[in-house]
Amino acid sequence: MPQRTALEADIILALRQVYDPEISVNIYDLGLIYELKVDDDNKVFIKMTLTAPNCPIADDVVNQVREAVSDVPKVTGVEVELVFEPQWTTKMMSDEAMFELGLM
Repeated sequence: MPQRTALEADIILALRQVYDPEISVNIYDLGLIYELKVDDDNKVFIKMTLTAPNCPIADDVVNQVREAVSDVPKVTGVEVELVFEPQWTTKMMSDEAMFELGLM
């Protein structure tokens, strides 16, 4: 696994402040962030999913992600792409999320 930059670590901390509206766990530890890239100009690209494709507040969650990452110092822009392939499963959750939900 490639080593994270300090900026990427700060972005992950920001993502951990955004919680899934139906499950009281942050979206990063739920495994909803499929891809995180930072270009040379510190523009951030995030590919993410939701636990359910028919989430009625999907736009709100995406906006929360965009705002949280935009607030990270040195980030110059944020692009969020919402995808549903591959479909999210509980196997994508971190050990911390599994523990928090009592699944470990």
